[in-house]
Amino acid sequence: MKADIKNFIKECDIFQRNKIETIHPTGLLQPLSIPIRVWLDISLDFIEGLPLSNGFNVILVMVDRLSKYMHFISITHSYTATKII
Repeated sequence: MKADIKNFIKECDIFQRNKIETIHPTGLLQPLSIPIRVWLDISLDFIEGLPLSNGFNVILVMVDRLSKYMHFISITHSYTATKII
């Protein structure tokens, strides 16, 4: 059935005339600049959906882009940007 549907769409004149690209072609990727000092440029990520442990259920992961050193901080789910900073 899947193959039949693919063939129908491939051969259908109406589908082929109305099919348009809705996105612009992407440009070249620009590399990120290399940091000049440790902990000058960091990335943050949250690991959510964990079971409750000592009152915490989220892990905040902070990674230094230059040294790849990481900090793992346990927090509760009711966090905001002002609480994290």
